[in-house]
Amino acid sequence: MAGQPEADAAGCRLYLVSPPAVEPGPFADRLKRALDGGDVACFQYWAPGAVPGGVPDEQLARAAEILMPIAQSRDVAFLINDRPALARRLGCDGVHLTADEPDVAAVRKVLGDELILGVSARDSRHVAMEAGEHGADYVSFGPFFASGTKPGVEAISPGIVQWWSEIFEIPSVAIGGLTPENCADLVRSGADFIAAVGSVWDAADPAAAVAAFNRAIAAAQG
Repeated sequence: MAGQPEADAAGCRLYLVSPPAVEPGPFADRLKRALDGGDVACFQYWAPGAVPGGVPDEQLARAAEILMPIAQSRDVAFLINDRPALARRLGCDGVHLTADEPDVAAVRKVLGDELILGVSARDSRHVAMEAGEHGADYVSFGPFFASGTKPGVEAISPGIVQWWSEIFEIPSVAIGGLTPENCADLVRSGADFIAAVGSVWDAADPAAAVAAFNRAIAAAQG
């Protein structure tokens, strides 16, 4: 997959993020079931600490070996975070940057033009604009609701998604505490992707959770 996560003709799509540093072997079956539950644009294997001196390359490589074929065989882009050189070497579809002030231009040089480059902007319009100017394929904003993966982080206003969608063509990802019940306003505000973590992986049936998200997205788009 090249350039950016592929947007459906109908608009907004689902973007799945793994639980933090989940063990890939036991997780593989849940990933299969989730991706078989309906339309998913991307899957990001999220390993907090995936920076130099953090999670070892071997750990991320093992995760990619197990999980990447599951995603790519279903035409779902497979991304890892914060390791552009490793993402390129492993054959990932791209990388997602989580640093507060990422060097997007330098990472784009490592990835080349063909791999996806996403950037966490959180609530910063400046970071988002800088990322877009230096080669990001999408930016993510959030959290918009209380999130188990980001405890204590204050929720932000969905207005930033609407502002971005009205000015820029680069896609946006909304993330943070999103569920099928609360994502509609962000879809209507112009988010190109709705990111889900706990609302899918904590569900008894991840396939049903993915299906519920897709129904909610479709309903919000009218």
